[in-house]
Amino acid sequence: MMTYGTGAIMGVPAHDERDFAFALKYGLPVIPVIDRPDGLAKSLVLKESVQPDFAQQLAAIGVASEEDGVFWCVTLQGDEQVERYVTLVRQQLKDGYWVDVVGRKWLFIFRDGLMSLDSPAADAAILKRCQQLASGLGEGFEGVHRARTTMEMLHSVAWYRDVLFHAEFGTMVHSGEFSGTPGDKAKDAVTRWLEQKGLGHAEVNYRLRDWLISRQRYWGAPIPIIYCDRCGIVPVPYEDLPVLLPDDAEFMPTGESPLKYHQGFLNTTCPKCGGPAKRETDTMDTFMCSSWYHYAYISPYYEGDVPFDPVKGKYWLPVDQYTGGVEHATMHLIYTRFFTKVMRDMGLVDFDEPMLRLFTQGIILGEDNEKMSKSRGNVVNPDDYVSTLGADSVRAFLMFIGPWDMGGSWSSTGIEGIYRFINRMWSLIMEKREQPTEPASAEDLKALRRMTHKTIKRVTADLQAFRFNTALAALMEFNNYLLKAKGSNVFGTEAWNEALRSLVLMCAPIMPHVSEELWEELGGAYSVHTQAWPRFDEELAADEMVTLVVQVNGRVRARLNVPVDIAAEEAKAAALASPNVKQYIAGKEVQQLIYVPGRLVNIVVR
Repeated sequence: MMTYGTGAIMGVPAHDERDFAFALKYGLPVIPVIDRPDGLAKSLVLKESVQPDFAQQLAAIGVASEEDGVFWCVTLQGDEQVERYVTLVRQQLKDGYWVDVVGRKWLFIFRDGLMSLDSPAADAAILKRCQQLASGLGEGFEGVHRARTTMEMLHSVAWYRDVLFHAEFGTMVHSGEFSGTPGDKAKDAVTRWLEQKGLGHAEVNYRLRDWLISRQRYWGAPIPIIYCDRCGIVPVPYEDLPVLLPDDAEFMPTGESPLKYHQGFLNTTCPKCGGPAKRETDTMDTFMCSSWYHYAYISPYYEGDVPFDPVKGKYWLPVDQYTGGVEHATMHLIYTRFFTKVMRDMGLVDFDEPMLRLFTQGIILGEDNEKMSKSRGNVVNPDDYVSTLGADSVRAFLMFIGPWDMGGSWSSTGIEGIYRFINRMWSLIMEKREQPTEPASAEDLKALRRMTHKTIKRVTADLQAFRFNTALAALMEFNNYLLKAKGSNVFGTEAWNEALRSLVLMCAPIMPHVSEELWEELGGAYSVHTQAWPRFDEELAADEMVTLVVQVNGRVRARLNVPVDIAAEEAKAAALASPNVKQYIAGKEVQQLIYVPGRLVNIVVR
């Protein structure tokens, strides 16, 4: 380690997975210095350590808990809830016990006060105090007695393990004058402090590997360098660029670039002395070329003095969305950023980053849940399915197979389900029926329009977030709804026509060929792919009803469907009137009745 960089070793065991494991293995203190951005905290309470009404009191302050044998497993969210919880525990805690709060806060509650895991000294003091108390509590505290650090003690409790470590950016804690500093400002603040104290300074180290160059044999961009025995390494003059590859290179099994054996390319003259010289024969990966060609795409026939039309560049650049495999983030995008930084410095662009958003797609695995490869014999040829089930079935199934960023396993039976969905949608529109003799009711028309607009809202949001699988699920639900509605009096109404048009428009990006034919059947102008995306009415897309959870002393006793705008008193009255709730409050005194709008009614009885 002393030969790497400055030789100084940095360890952040609370916020680096490998450092955390290392610290646990060797008994090193782990002091959290970055607060959890999700606000999550946990606590495990021995039932005998608090008063009998502890669970009821938790429910009264809106804190969730689960019973697990002799323990209460408590989940907390945010500083305010933690503070209310600490106050309650201090009122309820008996002598000879302690309670931990782990995650968002790192507090240890004792009968006579609080201790915070904010330094190595505190770590040792907390562990010593807990081990002293555990010695009087009998069996079941082996993890406390064996622990060398407070974090090792907490790690012995399975309930805590998912909150002991996190690697997210957040506000600094337990960091002296830097406590409370947001993560995006903390690096600069700490760096300035180190520089002021003469203890260090910021430095950027690059670890670039050249495999994208060294593995190339011919294809890719030539490297414009000339080697001269007299002048050394000489760049190709600007007026001689670009260096063009020969069209007649011979590929021989030498393990080297064929350019080395192409005398016409290899041998040249030195730009400095005019003597004999040789060209560089390695080439760069095609990533190098593709790292800037999106600039050329916007004006491929532009003949000005700069690489692209600056007016069109202002309109189109930077790129809004970049989608690719995980390898692109560490290869292609590095080169793209290099080009962009250089072009910025040259005054060709006025932005720093070439892409505004990166979305990494997952991998489609074989039916055996393994990565497809010829050696495993699990490669799926999509052409086989295109020829039998159609290209739209293949496209739609690839989107439906799982979250786009996670991928999933190919399924020959799963794609058949998509094929059946497409056929049902085809039948919905292509198979006609007679017009109803009676007009549709206002309630039925409103229900149809509500379903249409709720689906547009859901699919729009899902597609924008690359949640293609859930967008397709919404379209399937909508199609099933319309198949049932087709037999009712809403058929043939304007609301019905709006629903069919919206369905086809939303399916167009996923199933372009079928959607084009169905759009034509509906009388739409060519082409479905040039139409405006359907818009939803926010009022129609809003829920009218909401499910209200009713708890009695912290346990769920009923779920009620109520209007979304129900008043607080009406919600409380509905909860008390529920038959299932009545049996749990009969003969008891209602001490508290808490309503959380649109979500919960909590009843505390004694």
